[in-house]
Amino acid sequence: MEEMGFRQCRGLLRGWLNMAVRWLFLLLACSGVATIREVGANTYPGVQLLVHNNQVVMANGIVEVTFSNPGGDVTGIKFNGIDNLLEPRNRETNRGYWDIVWNRPGEASTYMRIEGTTFKVVANTDDVVEVSFVSRWSRSSDSSLAPLIVDKRFVVRRGSSGLYGYAIFEHPKGWPDLDIGEARIVFKLYGQKFHYMAISDDRQRVMPTAEDRATGRVLDYKEAVLLTNPSDLELEGEVNSNYIIFVLCVDFNHRKKFSKKKKVYNLDTHLKHHPQVDDKYQYSCENQENKVHGWISSDPPVGFWMITPSHESHTAGPVKQDLTSHVGPTTLNVFYSNHYAGKDVNMSFRNGEAWKKVYGPFMVYVNSVSPKEDESKLWVDAKGQMLTETVSWPYDFIHSDDYPSATERGTVSGQLSVRDRYIKNGDMAADSAYVGLAPPGEVGSWQTDAKGYQFWTRADGNGSFEINNVRPGVYGLYAWVPGFIGDYRYHRNITVKPGSDIELSALVFIPPRSGPTLWEIGIPDRTAAEFYVPLPNPSLMNKVFKNDTGERFRQYGLWERYSELYPKNDLVYTVGVDDYRRDWFFAHVTRNIGNSTYVPTTWRIDFNLQNVNFRGTYRLQMAVASATQSRISICVNDPNEEPHLSTGRFGYDNAIARHGIHGLYWKFGFDVPGSRLHRGTNSIYLGQSRSARTPFEGVMYDYIRLEGPPRTQ
Repeated sequence: MEEMGFRQCRGLLRGWLNMAVRWLFLLLACSGVATIREVGANTYPGVQLLVHNNQVVMANGIVEVTFSNPGGDVTGIKFNGIDNLLEPRNRETNRGYWDIVWNRPGEASTYMRIEGTTFKVVANTDDVVEVSFVSRWSRSSDSSLAPLIVDKRFVVRRGSSGLYGYAIFEHPKGWPDLDIGEARIVFKLYGQKFHYMAISDDRQRVMPTAEDRATGRVLDYKEAVLLTNPSDLELEGEVNSNYIIFVLCVDFNHRKKFSKKKKVYNLDTHLKHHPQVDDKYQYSCENQENKVHGWISSDPPVGFWMITPSHESHTAGPVKQDLTSHVGPTTLNVFYSNHYAGKDVNMSFRNGEAWKKVYGPFMVYVNSVSPKEDESKLWVDAKGQMLTETVSWPYDFIHSDDYPSATERGTVSGQLSVRDRYIKNGDMAADSAYVGLAPPGEVGSWQTDAKGYQFWTRADGNGSFEINNVRPGVYGLYAWVPGFIGDYRYHRNITVKPGSDIELSALVFIPPRSGPTLWEIGIPDRTAAEFYVPLPNPSLMNKVFKNDTGERFRQYGLWERYSELYPKNDLVYTVGVDDYRRDWFFAHVTRNIGNSTYVPTTWRIDFNLQNVNFRGTYRLQMAVASATQSRISICVNDPNEEPHLSTGRFGYDNAIARHGIHGLYWKFGFDVPGSRLHRGTNSIYLGQSRSARTPFEGVMYDYIRLEGPPRTQ
């Protein structure tokens, strides 16, 4: 039984510790900021608000932000001598705006900019100004308007180098049905200034311009373009012949298993200049990693950054992937989409369902250095500001009853163990487990939830976890543990109230298991990253990585490499001989046989059994990291028989085409009668897709395991 309630002593101690950690991070972050610009609230004048008939201006001595009135679009950001960091050549409605993709049931999707119809000043002091632009549907509204109330909020603080924003989406009870496919805020920056983009320490590059893309060659889909005549010399050149030879050698070694040594690939060594591919999906990242990204201008040296201090309002959990920044120059904060998930993640409202959600707040941070300083300091400073914002969450300057303060939130803590008697007799600590609170649902339902809030953390080495700053509400507690298949869900819902300090008793996760492991392929970590990711086609590369970070999967066209490596015969993997890191292709895709014609493929797993229990039942455990219009049909020892095991058609995440090493997670288990096995050599055939239509139909396996019959107790 869990113990719930207030533990005042422990809660007080935790509060003091959290405060100390916050101040430590703030001091460290501020020391980094000071290398760019000394910013102190007391050194700047109070925030000024000017309201005109068609525009609203907020200024604090560092930035000046202009909005359309009452539309609420961000039309200008003045900073460091630049009159507007946003694209002045664009219409005012096409610079900084919220938008959605939506539809009525049974109708095609519609793109809609969210334009306010009423303006209101929410707070106006020397320290903070907050304004509101509300868009409200009515039954007399244009049919192109979504039946929603959207309250767009913007905040400027004294001494703050940027602005904050959030939006309150509401579908009141009884309003018409609708589906929402995407909700985001977009900033389009000054194209003549911003040329360098940074997503992480390793993913940074000089970016092509919109004009470069317009003159390039569209590849398999419109988002992917080969830059045939780029304006920047860093984006053009010829393929180095040594690199082509290198690729051919590695491919030969992979096919022939000639080399048992892992090849080391260094982009700078083998490729100096080459035609590059640009695709906005190459810059995607998981929610848990999407904390700061943006752009750098060289003249003058200025940075524009999107900072996300919390992901409580983002959908589908910590490993959901989405867009960040891309050519434009454009910077996004995508709060909801079905990218890397497909229609399995869907936000639908039926029968007048009432719903309200706050997206954000986020921060748009701007910074600068002197022309004599290294521009990389802008990225370092932005990361420091991200830490400052993160430890300041939840903010204490937001003026909305829909955004609870720190004292109005709660904490949930506990300890999770794993019980698998085929690995260890005693329980094991759920080391580094992902543990989260999400709306109540079935096991694993958090990864398709789009309407509620989610709060996640990582357990320590002992499986202990603490989830802080939880909004009041009713939640399910979910978890999964790297190294084990399956999902955990606590058997009761948890009600968090303002100030709650809920401590759960020992929790035990029993992962799927029927018998002892006979063999296994891969690592159960919900990705295909451990498998063989081929070198990209030398003429279809993107030099987005500063170093070889192991994220080769983000290169374009890797699905076509399967047909090049296996032009006639499909993959055969021999248990005990082959190494999945070298011999298991990362994606089970279709084969291109020419003339845009694709055929299904069948992989074979060969394995040896010295003893077989012909009356027993074996179990094939299969975890899938991604699926797109897939069906895995399974045959045992006879590839010509009608498959007696199948997943059925599943998956729409399109992660293969969008350079993701995972999409949605799927778990399957199949019983294999012992009578179908032999003593000695056996084969399992995995047939993928009965009707191949595109190169993107396929799966990325996470982990496969064959278990023997259960042991006699």
